[in-house]
Amino acid sequence: MIQSSAYSYINVLDKALDASNLRETVIANNLANINTPGYKRREVDFESLLQQELGKTKWTSLDQKMTDVNLTHLNAGVHFDMQAFGYKYRLDGNNVDVEVENVELASEQLRYQLIADSVTQEFTRLSTAIGR
Repeated sequence: MIQSSAYSYINVLDKALDASNLRETVIANNLANINTPGYKRREVDFESLLQQELGKTKWTSLDQKMTDVNLTHLNAGVHFDMQAFGYKYRLDGNNVDVEVENVELASEQLRYQLIADSVTQEFTRLSTAIGR
């Protein structure tokens, strides 16, 4: 992490990249356990953490919100898919759906690429502002 308000967006995007990478790992783990009896799918929810952090300052600009974001609150964690607990797709208690996981994985790969492109664009803007 870079300690400057000029890098606020980049720091938040860095946390988003970490969360996206974690989400890809969790999805791959869900797919690896497709045949494990009783396995419950896991997921990562970074977006609600970011929304909570940005929502704390309702009447300020996005630039100010990004400067005020507490980056320690943006550490995404792995949790069980609570919505799927009531549903069992199979008799063995496993609730992983291979088609859903594959769609989630493809979506996450696109999200990661878009976030990485955003980081590149932020560094390009900073470089342009500096005059290089």
